[in-house]
Amino acid sequence: MQPEIGHKSKLELLKERSALAEEGGGPERLEKQRKSGKMTARDRIEFFLDDGTFEEFDKFVVHRSNDFGLDKQKYLGDGVVTGHGRVDGREVFVFAQDFTVFGGSLSETHAQKICKVMDLAMKVGAPVIGLNDSGGARIQEGVVSLGGYADIFLRNTLASGVVPQISCILGPCAGGAVYSPAITDFNVMVKDTSYMFITGPDVIKTVTHEDVTKDELGGAITHNAKSGVAHFAADSDEHALRLTRELLSFIPSNNMDDPPFVATSDPVDRADEALNSIVPESANQPYDIRDIVHNVVDDNYFFEVQEHFAQNIVIGFARLGGQSVGIVANQPAFLAGVLDIDASVKAARFVRFCDCFNIPLITFEDVPGFLPGVNQEHFGIIRHGAKLLFAYAEATVPKITVITRKAYGGAYCVMASKHIRTDVNFAYPTAEIAVMGAEGAVGVLFKRDIAEHDEAYRKAKISEFEDKFANPYVAAERGFIDEIIEPKLTRPKLIRALELLRNKRDSNPPKKHGNIPL
Repeated sequence: MQPEIGHKSKLELLKERSALAEEGGGPERLEKQRKSGKMTARDRIEFFLDDGTFEEFDKFVVHRSNDFGLDKQKYLGDGVVTGHGRVDGREVFVFAQDFTVFGGSLSETHAQKICKVMDLAMKVGAPVIGLNDSGGARIQEGVVSLGGYADIFLRNTLASGVVPQISCILGPCAGGAVYSPAITDFNVMVKDTSYMFITGPDVIKTVTHEDVTKDELGGAITHNAKSGVAHFAADSDEHALRLTRELLSFIPSNNMDDPPFVATSDPVDRADEALNSIVPESANQPYDIRDIVHNVVDDNYFFEVQEHFAQNIVIGFARLGGQSVGIVANQPAFLAGVLDIDASVKAARFVRFCDCFNIPLITFEDVPGFLPGVNQEHFGIIRHGAKLLFAYAEATVPKITVITRKAYGGAYCVMASKHIRTDVNFAYPTAEIAVMGAEGAVGVLFKRDIAEHDEAYRKAKISEFEDKFANPYVAAERGFIDEIIEPKLTRPKLIRALELLRNKRDSNPPKKHGNIPL
């Protein structure tokens, strides 16, 4: 009987150590975390993953440092919970930093745990979800903890474009810690409880004498609306995790897979009469491009990304006939849909993500050009606008464009024109494809004549120019537009084009990689 007793005691030891690891920094700290409006690391994982699917790695890992009294403070797991589980039945890897253990600070072993799941994710081809809640590098460990960050950054970089990477910022993320989320594909932040910055308010006040709060400097709204660092602003931890699950539903597990197909009862041949009247008669009258997008996609549902940043362009995911697509659309309701620095960068990053992960691109175009101005020129609109051009030209996924109204100048070329390998280009009868608008063009072409004639002459020239160029027919004659379509047929036309392109094959010349104008 002795062996059985001994075996039983070893099982008891396992259960005791497991329970201790699950306590994190202890019941009091866990309760404090919950009272502050945040979930604990394990709460987050349990909420995020499908019920009962979490398999934990490295539960009993402890740090190896003995300096500054750390030899007397050892917690099983060392401030991060790692492992894998399922989201809607699909395998994902996850790590959740535990703020109740050393403030979630990153140590050598903490970093090694994260690197282990990232390495395995690359091998098996599954997304990596990081739930960040950390005070930064563990100061007591010095350069060893900094090295741990660099180990993670390298893996973020190597995994980019191979498996999707999503960062949820669910607490502090400061200093070097911000660069891992910055490399990942999407950042989800929580209002009021999360923040990101390189240097905090105290250092900024000392160096530049600027007074700023944590939230003003690097809160969720700041990074969603001003910097563009974040893609979503959630109301709570739970909301952030639900957003992340939904985001995963549109994207494949890796760069070799296709996005998940979701059957729909929305008829593929659905025509919508409302689309015939959304684009106004007047070229200068605004409308919301989302009204077109919503009317066209499955179940009228559009999952917008970076809603609060660079609102002159709209990006996000939807489905057409059950197939996941990425949508890029100029927004006439904001700055007339003009392309500026922020809009170019926002759309370029999204286009490149979709191209990485085999997600077809649908572009809705209504663009009067690039934003004029000294600031735009001095801050590099040429370089930043070229990023969007480069992204579209480089992309080999199926690309379909619908010109709803204006397509002027260089912006016409950039927005997935036929000339940069877009597969199918549609235009509405309201489309205007020209070097510039009629008024501007007449001002250039007939400057001297206008000075010698009255206002009626100028208006007659504008009308003449509009009749000749403010339409899609000249471009259609050249084959730059494949078909001029009735707006109500947009949905069936897009779905049919996607079916046509299902087995599209295209490639770029052999090279290590291009040199995008960063």
